[in-house]
Amino acid sequence: MPHLLRREETLDTEQLEHLAEQPQRAARLVLAAAAAGELEAQALLGQILLDGRGIQADPALALTWFSIAADRGHAMACNMAGRCHEHGWGAPANPARAADFYRRAAEMGLDWSMYNLANLLATGRGISQDEAAAYRLYRQAAELGHAKSMNLTGRCLEDGCGVARDVSAAHAWYRRSAEAGDFRGQFSHAAVLLAEQQWDTARHWLERALEVGHLKFVETALASLQAAALPQIDDIVVAYARRRDELRAGLR
Repeated sequence: MPHLLRREETLDTEQLEHLAEQPQRAARLVLAAAAAGELEAQALLGQILLDGRGIQADPALALTWFSIAADRGHAMACNMAGRCHEHGWGAPANPARAADFYRRAAEMGLDWSMYNLANLLATGRGISQDEAAAYRLYRQAAELGHAKSMNLTGRCLEDGCGVARDVSAAHAWYRRSAEAGDFRGQFSHAAVLLAEQQWDTARHWLERALEVGHLKFVETALASLQAAALPQIDDIVVAYARRRDELRAGLR
C-alpha cells in the first residue's frame, strides 16, 4: 500500500507523475542527484523508497533520506520523517520523535505539520496533551488553506475544546472545509444542513463525502446516519451501506 497521504501530503505531484511514466529510470536519476547533494532529489528519494516506485521499497532508508533533507531545511521531508516515526515506517513507532519533526516543519510554515502536531497535542500521544495548543495549530493551518484543519477547527469550536465554544463559527469552518474538498468536512457540513432540514444541499455534500471517504470514515458516517433515522435520506443511507460493503470486500 502506498504511504502517500491524502490531499498531497507528499512531495511535488508533477515529479511523482514523471516517476510513474518511467519509474526505474527516474529512480536511478533521483538516486544520482541525491548522492550529488541535490536537496529536492534527497527528499524525493525518501518518498520513492517509502513507496517502492521504480526501486525496492526500503522504509528505513527512506527515513534516512527524509532526515538528511530535513536537516537541510526541507519542510515536507521533515514532515515525512515525522510520519515515519509516528507510524513505525522504517523505525519503531515513536510519537515523541515524530512531534519533534512536526514542530520543526511547522516552524518552517508547513500546514501539514501544524495539523499533524495538533493531532498529537489533542490526543496526548508522545507529548503532553494540550487542547488549546492543538486548536491554535489547527486554526493556523486552516488559515493557510488546509482543508482537514478547517474541519477540526470547527470541531474544536463546536465542542469547546481548547477554545471558547462558538457554534456559529464552527459551522462556518465546516462549510469552508467542505468547499475545500475534505470529506470529513463535507460530512460535518452536511450534518449541519440536515439539522436545518436543507435536504437537497445536505444530500449533495453527503454524496461528495462518500465519493472519496475511506472505510473507517464510511463506517462511522453510516452509523451516524442510521442513528439519525431521517426518511428524507434513506437512499443515502443505503448508498453508504453499499460502499462500506464494497470497501470491506477490498473493492476500489
